[in-house]
Amino acid sequence: MIRTRIHHRALATAFTMALLSAGCAGVNLQSHTAQTPEQALELAEQEANRETAQRYLLRTASEFQQTGDHTAARTLLQNQQLSQLPPELANQQRLLAMASATALTDSEWARTLTQDLSPQSITSYEAELIPQAADLQSQTFALAGDPISAAMTLVLLGQTDSSTSPQRIHDQVWMYLKEVPDQTLEAAASVAIGYEEQGWLELAAARQPGMELDDQGRVIRRWQNDWPGHPAAQVLPSELSLIASLAESRPESIALALPLSGTLATAGAAIRDGFIAAYYQDESVDHSTTDIRVVDTADAPFSEIYQKLSEQDIDLIVGPLEKDALSTLGSMTTLPVPTLGLNYLPPSTRVPDGLYQFGLSAEDEARQIADRLSAENIRNTLVLIPRGEWGDRVESALRTRLTENGSTALDIQRFSREDNLRAVTADLLGITVSRDRAVAVERTIGMDIEFEPRRRQDAEAIIMVADPTIARQFKPLFAFYFGGELPVYSPSIIYEGSPDPARDRDLNRVIFTDIPWILTDSDLKTNADQHLSNTRGQLGRLFAMGSDAWQLSKRLPLLRQVENSTLQGQTGTLSMTDTGSIQRKQLWAQFQNGAPRLLPELESAAGEEALMDNEPGTLQAQ
Repeated sequence: MIRTRIHHRALATAFTMALLSAGCAGVNLQSHTAQTPEQALELAEQEANRETAQRYLLRTASEFQQTGDHTAARTLLQNQQLSQLPPELANQQRLLAMASATALTDSEWARTLTQDLSPQSITSYEAELIPQAADLQSQTFALAGDPISAAMTLVLLGQTDSSTSPQRIHDQVWMYLKEVPDQTLEAAASVAIGYEEQGWLELAAARQPGMELDDQGRVIRRWQNDWPGHPAAQVLPSELSLIASLAESRPESIALALPLSGTLATAGAAIRDGFIAAYYQDESVDHSTTDIRVVDTADAPFSEIYQKLSEQDIDLIVGPLEKDALSTLGSMTTLPVPTLGLNYLPPSTRVPDGLYQFGLSAEDEARQIADRLSAENIRNTLVLIPRGEWGDRVESALRTRLTENGSTALDIQRFSREDNLRAVTADLLGITVSRDRAVAVERTIGMDIEFEPRRRQDAEAIIMVADPTIARQFKPLFAFYFGGELPVYSPSIIYEGSPDPARDRDLNRVIFTDIPWILTDSDLKTNADQHLSNTRGQLGRLFAMGSDAWQLSKRLPLLRQVENSTLQGQTGTLSMTDTGSIQRKQLWAQFQNGAPRLLPELESAAGEEALMDNEPGTLQAQ
């Protein structure tokens, strides 16, 4: 959902002045400043003149808004004393209500407010209020789940108000419409009557997620030719304008800088093969004009390699993979050649201009686990994470996101392969504490007692960060120590990448996140499996990373400049942060009968409990 920045305080001030200038019959109410909404409602109830009381409540609501207390304003604006308002006050009440509803992201209230509204409702306001009213109304429609009405409100604003920037309006209209499902667009287009409305809906219907840049450019130009008089044909939404320009200006000379010898040679080769395979399967590319140079970063210090490449006619450098090599770029202010690093700088490092970062970040997966637990209303968790620097990074990312989501890690146990995993599990589930308490009681009373240990009862789930060998040992221990009913969530490290039901039955019911390359099929994967040997397991994940690096090489400016733009890749749904880091949203699966089965998207998470116990209808990962 796209939100326009609305100056609620300025709007509330304007309404306050309008109300005061209109005058109030009750002197006390005119001068009174309520401290609480309850106090205001009580005073208004005592006022004999109904309209005076209503003006007082509206003025007080706007004053609460000025102080940022939209909750108090909502209490007044939803009160029955503000029912049956005269037209002037009804408009003011609606605008104030939309301001607070959007500030509070109260979707239920937004749906109530928009029940009797249409895009044309903005024409009922005074001319000077129409721009603000249109922005608020479009936000409220969007919050109520009606992006088409939100968009058409702004289309009408463009027709009625010449002072508003067409570029701003068109950008907002497009951001609303591109989120509308195809079937909804088709239904809206069948009843659209206005030229501009029909044109916008046809433009939105033409977009297809995953379409190549060249094809998108052709679609945009074809639409402009079909609708030459349409305002959006004259001033394209910024995203579409950028797509059209990128289709003609993608990098043609790319240096692929990877370690192809030494300890990381196997990983570098997998990424290289994925990059080249995606390049040759990309039908939108003119292979006769695109030059890809492969450079071995193990041959010399990367600072020297980068210097030599920057002196050549290179449009983009993809690499390096080594974290130390990438760190050599962190000391630069601006990179002479745009670079897509295949790793991440430390969080505290300043990112130079021109550097993008992409990798299979374990931190991304930790954050996604925390987000899924929050979506399923799981707040208290127990956590198992390996010792070491990698585990430190996972723990830091997980702790941070759990805190942001209002969740708690009740206990985090760090372990190594050499540890007694039974003891680690007993400590995690509180069995050790329970036993120690029983021993203390025996010593106090001087006799043996019958005792059955109990696990801690405040935990709602377990997050298990462990490779398959260790995870297959931990999972049965959870049941042994009375935690078998707790749901278990894991990152992709738990799955080797190929179904192995005989060995993975011990992981049954574990929910984990992994990349589309592992959990689904694609034409690239089918072709790669037939001709290459490094497309499965962890090497397969790196192959997919190389494939996505090729797709990203064509879209970096688009992801950087267009808010909410994404790329459907082999490693997940890719988006970019303000600092140029690529973040991934992966898929979710669950082990059932020893094999991973895809789970629904989070929007359908309510049905997952039934899915856990009823296998028909699930999708077998290949």
